[in-house]
Amino acid sequence: MTPDPGWGVYDRWSRAPSIGQMIMPHRGGVTKRGGFDVIIHFHGHEALRKEFVKTAEGAVLVGIDLGIGSGAYSSAFSAPYVFENLLDSIERAVAKKTGKKKAYIRKLGLSSWSAGYGAVEQILRQPAGKRVDALVLLDSLHAGYADEQQHKLKVAQLEPFIAFARRAAAGEAFMFMSHSSILPPGYASTAETANFIVRQLRGKPRGSSRADVLGLDMIQRFDRGDFHVRGYTGDDKPDHCAHLGLMADVVRVHLNPRWKSPRGRR
Repeated sequence: MTPDPGWGVYDRWSRAPSIGQMIMPHRGGVTKRGGFDVIIHFHGHEALRKEFVKTAEGAVLVGIDLGIGSGAYSSAFSAPYVFENLLDSIERAVAKKTGKKKAYIRKLGLSSWSAGYGAVEQILRQPAGKRVDALVLLDSLHAGYADEQQHKLKVAQLEPFIAFARRAAAGEAFMFMSHSSILPPGYASTAETANFIVRQLRGKPRGSSRADVLGLDMIQRFDRGDFHVRGYTGDDKPDHCAHLGLMADVVRVHLNPRWKSPRGRR
């Protein structure tokens, strides 16, 4: 229910991808050789679009919504060919729009809000997941408990995210995680998973006190290399939804300088 800033340099949603929909710049956004950058976002595509267009300079955005619960996303992307077909369909769509017959994905990012992490987990385990350069998790990483009473996490579910965090901390990739203070019933919160990953890097979040977008109040943060964690207060649905508002700054502060995407134009 946030205000709509319009579409910036971007066209309206197109159903060109094999799954979901995408927006591309009216013009530009591709190199002379046909290279372009893309972020594939899982869950809450229209709310995310409002933030993305505020600061994105030319990267393509693909939005995918598959229902409620991470299981829908996990099952949809469990077979590697699904993601591979999606990438192929994105390249064909950009080739058709720009006239660059050999259009290809130059930089690839995945982002998710809430249940969308189910797709990200599957993709990171697959061969095509090695192409991912940037990962953005907006209050979006949960895990089951091996022992709920002792809050022992099912570490196997987090292994691809831990591996990616290590790469980002070493400067080989980029990763941004945010978490709320919501305590879900029967499974690990986003705060638990974020803090667990930080501990795997032998790190410790430091306290922070800062007002952020859409009423979010930051209480802790962790930064190492290109791995960034932001923790916030808030234990209700509006607090959870507000994390989508972080995307504009993630793109402006981190992805635009990192990728230097070919500029789009109206």
